[in-house]
Amino acid sequence: MNPNEPTTPYADEEAVLADIRGMLLTLLEEYGDEDLDIGMTTTFNRDLELESIDLVTLAGMLKEHYGNRVGFAEFLAGMEFEEIIELTVGRLVEHVARSLEAAEAS
Repeated sequence: MNPNEPTTPYADEEAVLADIRGMLLTLLEEYGDEDLDIGMTTTFNRDLELESIDLVTLAGMLKEHYGNRVGFAEFLAGMEFEEIIELTVGRLVEHVARSLEAAEAS
């Protein structure tokens, strides 16, 4: 095992999905929604019914977990309003995985 390699394969979308699913379940626990099936096609707005304050909370969770390697606010800032409304968990997972790969490469 190379000591310079990360011990967790963050660039693996399955691992990122598991991380984000856990964050979302923690966030949704406040609303009593604990048994949701969250996958790549789940939408934040339509399926999870998250509001903008929930996305702010999720941004904080992402920063706490991944540090500055994943710029969630910048990711959202590059989108049109309709894109944000239709944002899927999968699109966020792909962004996080790409961001982590880029951070590891630099």
